[in-house]
Amino acid sequence: MPHQMPDIANSVNAQTEGNLEWVGMNHIEMPIMVEAQDEAPQLVSAKIAAFVNITVPQAKGIHMSRLFLRIDQLANEQTLTPESFESLLADFIKSHDDLSDQARVEFKFDYHLRRQSLLSQKKGWKAYPTTLIGQVTENGFELELAVEIPYSSTCPCSAALSRQLIQKAFIEKFPQQQLDQEKIVEWLGSSDGMIATPHSQRSVAQIKVKLPPQSTQFPIKSLIDLIEGTLQTPVQAAVKREDEQEFARLNAANLMFCEDAARKVKHSLNLSLYPDYWLRINHYESLHAHDAVAISVKGISNGYIA
Repeated sequence: MPHQMPDIANSVNAQTEGNLEWVGMNHIEMPIMVEAQDEAPQLVSAKIAAFVNITVPQAKGIHMSRLFLRIDQLANEQTLTPESFESLLADFIKSHDDLSDQARVEFKFDYHLRRQSLLSQKKGWKAYPTTLIGQVTENGFELELAVEIPYSSTCPCSAALSRQLIQKAFIEKFPQQQLDQEKIVEWLGSSDGMIATPHSQRSVAQIKVKLPPQSTQFPIKSLIDLIEGTLQTPVQAAVKREDEQEFARLNAANLMFCEDAARKVKHSLNLSLYPDYWLRINHYESLHAHDAVAISVKGISNGYIA
C-alpha cells in the first residue's frame, strides 16, 4: 500500500509565527480571453500574479497549487470579466478558508486595438500594455484598470527658439526690401527656410483608474480613447504621407511640457466617472539623457497617493 505523501503546509507549524499580508505567485503565464467594453473578446498572453493573505500566525504556508489550478480553469473555461474576476477571488479565499480572508490577482498583457490613421483612413494594430487588478479585502471587491498610452510631445521652449532662428534667417534673406510673395514661399519651402526644428520625443502616459462598483465591463478602449483624445498626438500605426504631415501639424498645435500633458489628462479624468485615478506622464527627452516626469492623483480621502 503506497504511503500518503506529506503535506508540510498543513501538518507543520511555522518556524516563526506571524500573519502575512500577501503570499502567492508571480509571473504565471497563461492565455486569457478578455472581454472588454465595445470590443470582441480578445485572447491575450497574460502574466499573472495571484495572492491570498495568511491570518493564522502558526500556519506554515498556503496551497499555491490551488491558486494556479483555479486560474487555469478560468483560462480554459471562461472569459475574464468583472463577474468572473470576483468569482476567481472568492474561490481563492474559499480554498483557503481556514487561513485567508483576502485575495488579490493581477493580469498584465498587451491589449491590441485597430487604430485608424489621421487622414488616409488606413488602419493598423497598436498594442497597449494593460493591467487588470482585482482584490477582495475588508473593503469588499475592488477592480482597477491600468494602461500605458504612447504619444508624441514637442517642447514649447524648443519651438520658440526654432521660430526665433527662422525669423532671424528671414530678416537676413529679405532685408528692408519690397517682399515678393513667390520668393518668400519658395524660400519657406527650401532647406534654408527650415533652419531649425523643435525637438520632440515619444512619450508615455501611464494611467490607473479605480472602476466604479458593480462594473460589468472593462472600459479599456474608452479609457485609451479618452487619453489619446486629450493629448491629440497619439503614436500612429499605418501611416501615409498625408498622415505624417497631419501628425506634424498636430504636434505643432499641441506643444507641451510634461506638466501641460499631466494637467490636460488630469482635467479629463476629473470629468470622467472613475472614482479615483493615478497618472504618470513620461517624456523620454531627445535633448537630455534624462526623462521629464509629472505625477498626479485625484486627491480623495484614502485614495491613490502620488
